[in-house]
Amino acid sequence: MEFSTREDIEAPLDRVFAQATDFDQIERQALRRGAEVRRLSGDHAAPAAGMGWLASFRFRGKAREAEVTLVEYDPPNGMVYQTVIGGLETRSTIDFVALSRSRTRVGVKIELLPRTLSARLMVQSMKLAKGTIDKRFRVKMAEYATHLEDRLKREG
Repeated sequence: MEFSTREDIEAPLDRVFAQATDFDQIERQALRRGAEVRRLSGDHAAPAAGMGWLASFRFRGKAREAEVTLVEYDPPNGMVYQTVIGGLETRSTIDFVALSRSRTRVGVKIELLPRTLSARLMVQSMKLAKGTIDKRFRVKMAEYATHLEDRLKREG
């Protein structure tokens, strides 16, 4: 199963990519939302393929654990994450395209790959609500794009 969307951001490609790969800031946002995040690579060096995180959080009343790995890192064009949560594996591809000197298109595609029977059942039930989930995904991405645009404007 797959979800995808695109958003245009009124900011230059290099600044949008820099914000999207500010992993310290992303970790702080996850902590503010109640997740525990631990970087597996141990250091806070420059971003590179192979970086990883272990995140613990509660979802629908249950404790969950996700292992996230940055499997491809191609500045400023894109990156690919692989996430494993129990029997569900996801592959998230984020592409950045300069539309002009001051406008960037961000494309996000998330593929859900169930590896266990319970994960297959969950994905099957999600297929029944795909329209609603697609809409929520697009709304959240639009909110993120607006937030990012506002932050970049404040920074000047």
